[in-house]
Amino acid sequence: MERQEYNITAYTENQVGLLNRIAIIFSRRKINIESLNVSPSEIEGIHRFNIVIVETEEVVEKLAKQIEKQVEVLKVYFNPNADVIWQEMALYKVPTDVIAEKVLVERLLRENGARAVVIRKDYTVFETTGHREETDNLIKALQPYGLIEFVRSARIAIIKASDGFHHKLKEFERREPGEDVAENEFLNDREQVFTM
Repeated sequence: MERQEYNITAYTENQVGLLNRIAIIFSRRKINIESLNVSPSEIEGIHRFNIVIVETEEVVEKLAKQIEKQVEVLKVYFNPNADVIWQEMALYKVPTDVIAEKVLVERLLRENGARAVVIRKDYTVFETTGHREETDNLIKALQPYGLIEFVRSARIAIIKASDGFHHKLKEFERREPGEDVAENEFLNDREQVFTM
């Protein structure tokens, strides 16, 4: 099997220590994480991990099953790049005088869809979004003009063929409704209950 870039999407509860346990699953197998993003999902209280690795489908499938064994993990999906819509954001810090003096640099930034985020006398920060190749190309183009600093965000991705995890969760709740939550009758009286 051929190694390629895969996006692993995990829907989880937001619990302390889960990120560490997921990272250990990769480090034990000596697999490098190319990109990692954790954010709230479309469901309140549920977070979404987006992990990018370069591996074979067989290995990625095993990793997804291992991640899914974690108690706080609700569901894990894995997809090659062709099956997801993804973007990364990048920030570029460039000397302001170079932009002001060289029309070529301004044109270059405009052609790459960069927009100014901060403009100061000594530097200007530009932001772009796109695929890694696009942000890398702008780095190469800006280096001769004194690129001061560069940073790229982790990948964010949406699965093309997905109706969203919330549909699956609602379907599960419809098929297997949970018990009604029983209120603790002493909850509001805890001062009287727990005093001696």
